[in-house]
Amino acid sequence: MPEAKSSRQNVLRWKKQPVRRTVSQICPPPRRPLTVADVRPGVDNERLGVVRDSMFQNPLIVKAELGKPRERSYSLPGINFNYGLYTRRLDGGVPEAIGHWHVFKQQPAFPHELTRNYIAMNRRAVRAGLVTAPENLLYRQLNDIRISDQDDRKMKKELPSLPPDTTFGIWSRPSTPFFDLLQNRYQQLWVQEQKAAQKAIKLEHKHKVFLGKLYETRSSQLRKYKPPVKLDTLWHMPHFQKVGAHLDTFPTEADRQRAFKAHREEHAVRQGTLRMGTYTHP
Repeated sequence: MPEAKSSRQNVLRWKKQPVRRTVSQICPPPRRPLTVADVRPGVDNERLGVVRDSMFQNPLIVKAELGKPRERSYSLPGINFNYGLYTRRLDGGVPEAIGHWHVFKQQPAFPHELTRNYIAMNRRAVRAGLVTAPENLLYRQLNDIRISDQDDRKMKKELPSLPPDTTFGIWSRPSTPFFDLLQNRYQQLWVQEQKAAQKAIKLEHKHKVFLGKLYETRSSQLRKYKPPVKLDTLWHMPHFQKVGAHLDTFPTEADRQRAFKAHREEHAVRQGTLRMGTYTHP
């Protein structure tokens, strides 16, 4: 037993103990600006010659010290200064707050001028037959209508009567029918519906009455007959009729036929409206 106790003490001795820091170490006070007394030989802010405290209040002259935050050169109040707002009012603390409450008295409402209802006044003026600007001005002076602050329509509106067992909210979605999905129940229902539809179509086709061939009579043919309309030719001036060609570029009629035959053979591979242009393929 003594050996076990001594070994436990050795383990606790070698175990790292937590470091307890003070409040000043966790939240150190703000650094005060440097002074002549704080400057020692060998530091970064050592000055030669005449040294004044104002030199250490200029951020362009003060150098950053190694391992310390940079100085902002602001002069801070003394050690006995308390930061924050000071409340000079004595409210009595907790006992007075528990004893009674400070109730603010409602201030009397001062009467204010109501807004004029121009829409109602213009409507009544038009009904009275007043349409010009001077007539409307006189009508507004005699019949001044104001907009009320309290909307009586909202107060007079009655709520709809609902049964006492009414449940408010949104209906919950029904649960998913997993058994029907696993058993292909929807496929079976669809097949049954298709079979019923096909059966109904066949039954309707069976009872349908087919009429025989209809023969057309003379009256029905005359009813559909449309008499042909003779189209008259366009009128031409007499001296432009039977005029022969004035220019013939082919030597003989055989050359003309040979040229037209070549044109008809190349009609499919030429471009243009008359098929007399370039070839479509090079």
